[in-house]
Amino acid sequence: MMNKYFDKYFRFSEFDSPDAPGSGEIHMDKDFLNQLATSRHYAKRPFVINSGYRTENHNKTLRSFGYMVSPLSSHMKGLAADIQVMNDMERHRILAALLKAGFRRIGIGKYFIHVDGDTTKNQDLIWTYYKM
Repeated sequence: MMNKYFDKYFRFSEFDSPDAPGSGEIHMDKDFLNQLATSRHYAKRPFVINSGYRTENHNKTLRSFGYMVSPLSSHMKGLAADIQVMNDMERHRILAALLKAGFRRIGIGKYFIHVDGDTTKNQDLIWTYYKM
């Protein structure tokens, strides 16, 4: 069941793998999405989702184009999303909201923040995708 914030801030289609229409609603973990929607509420600003669920094929395609994509990506489990970030103020606001909502795995890129709720991986981590 989706919390009161999800329908206000998101559509399942925002989380679809580009090669699988409808996959966001089918494959994204509902608890993860509820936590993300709560984060969006805390941030008081829109979250543009660059990447949600990924099929194995789409994940392989991203790797073939040179993106830093794990072959064991939590996106393929429906437990991750990449949120667009355009500047340092947005990055701070989104990061603060994700932490307030209880996320424990966050990756920071130049133009996105990766967040996941994959409890099978190490917790309490923040990493970067670029040199600071």
